[in-house]
Amino acid sequence: MMNARNILSVGLFWVLMLAAAANGQQDKAAGAVEWDKLVDAAKKEAKVTVSLPASAEMKKQVEEQFKKRYGIEVETFTARGSSAVRRMADEFKAGVRHFDLHIGGSSSIVSGMLDEGIVDPIEPWLALPEVKDPKQWWGGHLWVDNAKRFVYTFQAYLSEIIWYNTDLIKPNEIRSLDDFLNPKWKGKIGYLDPRTPGAGDSTWSFMWRVKGEDYLKKLVAQDLFLGRDQRVLAESLAKGRVAVMIGLSYYSYLPFLKAGLPIKTLPRLKEGNYGTGGSGNLAIIKAPAHPNSTKVFVNWLLGREGQEIVSRALGQATRRLDVDTRFLRESGTIAAKDVMSVNDFLQIENQSEEKLDKVREPAAKFAHALLK
Repeated sequence: MMNARNILSVGLFWVLMLAAAANGQQDKAAGAVEWDKLVDAAKKEAKVTVSLPASAEMKKQVEEQFKKRYGIEVETFTARGSSAVRRMADEFKAGVRHFDLHIGGSSSIVSGMLDEGIVDPIEPWLALPEVKDPKQWWGGHLWVDNAKRFVYTFQAYLSEIIWYNTDLIKPNEIRSLDDFLNPKWKGKIGYLDPRTPGAGDSTWSFMWRVKGEDYLKKLVAQDLFLGRDQRVLAESLAKGRVAVMIGLSYYSYLPFLKAGLPIKTLPRLKEGNYGTGGSGNLAIIKAPAHPNSTKVFVNWLLGREGQEIVSRALGQATRRLDVDTRFLRESGTIAAKDVMSVNDFLQIENQSEEKLDKVREPAAKFAHALLK
């Protein structure tokens, strides 16, 4: 039989448990009330202005699905990251507050926004538990910037930025970076200009690191078909102007894939590939024009629904653990969370501020000197 002391102990235990449960429910209810107030305030602002990667599919899905969820318009601006960032920085310096946030590659964000001091710390904008909780994310919360405050990376995957025309190349003809130096490919290699921030300079820096400058000199001597217009480059591959294209992501090819044109990602080369967040990096403008709508959008974007939409539209892999990314293998993208440890990924990534300074900046300087 239980004595009086045991009875009191058991009773106290259950009182504390019930109190904790009640407090948890109260906290959850209070959080829901605060969120509803935020959404109401955002609806009064009527819109949020977002700079996106140059993906027609992402633009369409983000505009439609966010409005469907919250009744708030998304005004989107789609362009290459370097162009978008330049415009945002110029407007900010002129005192214009048009844009609220930017989603894109890390290099242009760091050089054009972080270094210019026009971005806000991210964490105060995170509100929903499913977004704030690091356990919902592979690797926890990962950042591009050294301060781990201003540029949040929500994607992690192994690069898939070498594509080929299946009518012109057999995949076994290019199994190493050295195979690009074969005279038969002279004038048949396209490249997103590595002198501007993006996957072109990211891949160039990977080659610079693993193959060296002599290799890059020989590659340039192959009469590269250089360009900065992603659609023109993608069309050049799809229609056979070139046999292989370096530096473009899945979303640039999507219209041509839907049309059934003969393009595919090149299988992994002998030298391997690098880790990246692709276009999945978030920066918020200081004092955004629509602060409440910005906060709602950021939490939707980083929640399960937003991440599923973005991953499918871009063909790039989210770090959210509750979003399936295995389907991306069909387009050549391998989600880091599906195949490797966080530490292994951090060893091969080349988009953090540290890697930008140590690898991509000197590689870009060499590109400028070589491609005058």
